[in-house]
Amino acid sequence: MSTIKLDIVTAERLVLSEDVEYVSAPGIDGVLGILPRHAPLITALTVGELRYKKANTEYIFAIGGGFIQVRPDKVVVLADSAEHADEIDEQRAQQARERAQSELKEKEHGGMDSARLEQALRRAEIRLRVARRKRSGREPSAGPEIET
Repeated sequence: MSTIKLDIVTAERLVLSEDVEYVSAPGIDGVLGILPRHAPLITALTVGELRYKKANTEYIFAIGGGFIQVRPDKVVVLADSAEHADEIDEQRAQQARERAQSELKEKEHGGMDSARLEQALRRAEIRLRVARRKRSGREPSAGPEIET
């Protein structure tokens, strides 16, 4: 099976650099499915799950938005944040979710604006979903990771 190079990069580090069979990313207009030899494109990403398949195993990252560049032989994800399930502290994600829910309920009392709160809530929910999928055994350990 042919592969495509996937690089996931944040401002802090190169999160992942692997040859993969398939990439699914949360585009702002919907989920993007990317196979080798995909037509070139650049688009914004929203908060969501980035999935990739390698050796018939699917891996999942919680992505906090950003951009994706697709070329026929390479996908580069420039993410605001990117965390594999192994990196997510489920308790902290739950606390962040509860804080955002509480602030949304009290937004008329001078808290953060509702759009930012909804984004924080969405990010916490995605992180929880990815972490819980790992805990339930439905997602394998992270593939090779590159730290810089």
